[in-house]
Amino acid sequence: MNLGGPLLLVGCGKMGGALLEGWLSRDLPPADVWIVEPNAAPLQGFIARGVHHVADAGGLPADFKPALIVFAVKPQVLAAALPAYKAYAEKGAAALSIAAGWRIAGFEDALGKSTPVVRAMPNTPAAVGRGMTVLCANAQAGAKLREICGELLAAVGETAWVDDEGLIDAVTAVSGGGPAYVFLLIECLAKAGVAAGLPEDIAMQCARVTVAGAGELVHSASEPASTLRENVTSPGGTTLEALKILMADDGLQPLMTRAIAAATARSKELG
Repeated sequence: MNLGGPLLLVGCGKMGGALLEGWLSRDLPPADVWIVEPNAAPLQGFIARGVHHVADAGGLPADFKPALIVFAVKPQVLAAALPAYKAYAEKGAAALSIAAGWRIAGFEDALGKSTPVVRAMPNTPAAVGRGMTVLCANAQAGAKLREICGELLAAVGETAWVDDEGLIDAVTAVSGGGPAYVFLLIECLAKAGVAAGLPEDIAMQCARVTVAGAGELVHSASEPASTLRENVTSPGGTTLEALKILMADDGLQPLMTRAIAAATARSKELG
């Protein structure tokens, strides 16, 4: 993984740490990585491997010239953090952001209109290498930068690109928030099992393992999800009776469609 210079990671919480672990596993030299993160305690493993750490931007070397700045701080603190990195952008550094809700224009305003910017929307399964990230870039981001950023995010899962930044709002609703919807499904499935007579612990175990197993199955299968569903559904069987309710006109699909529409609208408002 050749970036053409140092990588500066601004913020190294759960998502930043997952990304960094993925990069190091893909042979990004630790000595090429600098972290700006006030809380050093969780970073000791990275530091021991040779990654550089400073508490704030003021601690970076005077002659430091990163090739890429990855912004992985919380969106609400990004506005205050960005001005400290404008000088690096003016020296040629590109920007990659995983901050939810922050438009590319916001980075151009803070870092300079000529700054190459890539915006990415990953999700929390990146922590176990099963993330889904959708990226988009401004006109200043060339093919090489797009390739590098795609490779960086592919270290924690699958990636896709969109040309229209407006689609990131729908991505945020579908894959960004998607893990929460799946976790809710587990909760609901377990509660339904309890209502059907199962002990609470057995119901939750059945729900958790079933959803995890189904996820692994769809991940490794070449067939579409609809075919996998049909494979489980025997004519006249018990699964069919449940699906008659879930696939009814007032079943799961219209409910999910309304939920995604609401999340997409909220993402647009926040942006």
